[in-house]
Amino acid sequence: MSAHQLPGLDLDRLAAWLPGAAPDAGAELGAELIAGGKSNLTYVLTDGTHEWILRRPPLGHVLATAHDMGREFRVMSALQGTAVPVPRTDAFCEDTDVLGAPFYLMERCAGTPYRDAAELVELGPERTRAISVELVDVLTALHRIDPAEVGLADFGRPAGYLGRQVARWKKQLEASYTRDLPAADELHALLAADVPPESATGIVHGDYRLDNVLIDADDRATAVLDWEMATLGDPLSDLALMLTYHRLGAGAAGAVVTDAALAPGFLGEDEIVAAYAAGSDRDLSRFGWYLGLAAFKLAAILEGIHCRHLAGQTVGEGFAGIGEAIHPLLDAGLSAIKEN
Repeated sequence: MSAHQLPGLDLDRLAAWLPGAAPDAGAELGAELIAGGKSNLTYVLTDGTHEWILRRPPLGHVLATAHDMGREFRVMSALQGTAVPVPRTDAFCEDTDVLGAPFYLMERCAGTPYRDAAELVELGPERTRAISVELVDVLTALHRIDPAEVGLADFGRPAGYLGRQVARWKKQLEASYTRDLPAADELHALLAADVPPESATGIVHGDYRLDNVLIDADDRATAVLDWEMATLGDPLSDLALMLTYHRLGAGAAGAVVTDAALAPGFLGEDEIVAAYAAGSDRDLSRFGWYLGLAAFKLAAILEGIHCRHLAGQTVGEGFAGIGEAIHPLLDAGLSAIKEN
């Protein structure tokens, strides 16, 4: 497939639009789809001299508010110069005549998005531990930022965030149903019946995990990526989701997300929670509920991807096992909330 035929990317239309965003861009464009994305589509774009990353929503069935390019662009722009490393943002396009959906361009940052334990094993346990410590440190740095101080006071509706999350992911799951999921119904009922008091408002990434963070050769984070679900709310939801990814990776379904936490040297779950608590004054006494919410949210996301895959609307490899991955995920969520 030639670059001009990449799914979701018409380089001829893009070449006509680009000079207004990057006046020194060349006329001849090339592009490559970055493998591994199961949600928004991400491409490396080049004119032979410059390189950019282009992000656009997935093809076909798209859930409302789940792939908001404007939110991604705004939050990364706001975090420039803070303790949280983000790519430089270059241009945002709302004109759907260009690519059929809104999209944006950003800097291509150096670094590796470690996803598999095998990649970390090659680095050794000391470097793996340093990388996992960095992962937690960046998350606590994000959660310490005052949204108002970076122009994000109106970025979300933090009051009632947890209750809305329960309702939102129920709605998203129902919009993507391809089969009955009784465990999801049970988990939702438990979540809705006992929503805890919220911790202090902060910036929530919404999908924080190691392979959404670029790590350089010195084991430092160079960029946090994939802000499509960022908002204002209770940041403990980020910590819970990260650990839920780790738990999922420890099971048979780990290949559909990440099993990086299985690498020797990677901080254990208790160590991660302790490291986070050391850099935060948030109350973790109801953390089991947050783990239940994270499992429910991730199940809704994976069911949406599974739905698009069944409809032939996914791009790339690695989608076949996603439907089965949802069952152990929901079971883990039920265990977490019942043990809380």
